[in-house]
Amino acid sequence: MLSRRSDLAMEAKRIWNEDNFAELEGAEEKCESRRGFPVTSVRIFGDRAAEELCKPKGRYVTVELGRFLRREDDSFEAGAQVIADLLRELLGAVEGGILVAGLGNPAITPDAVGHLVVASTLVTRHLKRQMGEAFAQFGDLAALEPGVLGTTGVESVDVVGALVREIRPAALIAVDALASRSMDRVCRTVQIADSGIVPGSGVGNARGALSKDTLGIPVIALGVPTVVDAATLTLDVARQAGVELDANALREQSGGMIVTPREIDSQVRNISRLMAYGINLAVHPGLTVGDVDMFLG
Repeated sequence: MLSRRSDLAMEAKRIWNEDNFAELEGAEEKCESRRGFPVTSVRIFGDRAAEELCKPKGRYVTVELGRFLRREDDSFEAGAQVIADLLRELLGAVEGGILVAGLGNPAITPDAVGHLVVASTLVTRHLKRQMGEAFAQFGDLAALEPGVLGTTGVESVDVVGALVREIRPAALIAVDALASRSMDRVCRTVQIADSGIVPGSGVGNARGALSKDTLGIPVIALGVPTVVDAATLTLDVARQAGVELDANALREQSGGMIVTPREIDSQVRNISRLMAYGINLAVHPGLTVGDVDMFLG
């Protein structure tokens, strides 16, 4: 088991390396730059690596959004396009409709990412069926907010699964909030993975998995870290100061507490809009950011 919690495969792999003073076999990491944004791709292909990192086999791509946060010229459009490019790559050659599932609880700001992304998603499934010729250049996109078990009484995987069986999309993009090991990555990175997602796993409340195994279609997970586990944060800060703490004892004492930034409201809104535009550009490849602004406005 990893000593510190993180939903980011990049961080999980580095934590394992730090704890074991070695490179983990069965997982490889590649770094590159796209449109000025650092991109790290981790591919988990070994059984042991998947078990050690507590993540299914697959490709996990993390985009660091410093340019966007510094509000550099054209950084929003460039960031959205990078996300769109990566979504297309991970979706592969799927043909047909795309369903976006916005996971989480909109009443809790750090968990409202899925809700906010759906709010800025350009849905077209109904329009293509009613006015097919007029919307021939658009992709086929539907969106859903399944809610959370505590307010609906139904697991997200059951709600999403029922709609998948009904409308039969070619693929699912599941959007959720994640947990990071570092405050430096909270609302500053986006992870895209082709391995599916387990809602609630970032805060220790794992539910049923949304994956190709459970739904029968490719599932792309799109997420952003909005919280840090308090015990993980304390362990990292102590290690940076040259102090080693007992991870198990600290986790018990922390009581499962999680930490989030003071400015989480505006940060979640901004990063969710960027992610939504990335989805829009990926599914409707003929559109620009300006076009999406016009249609959503």
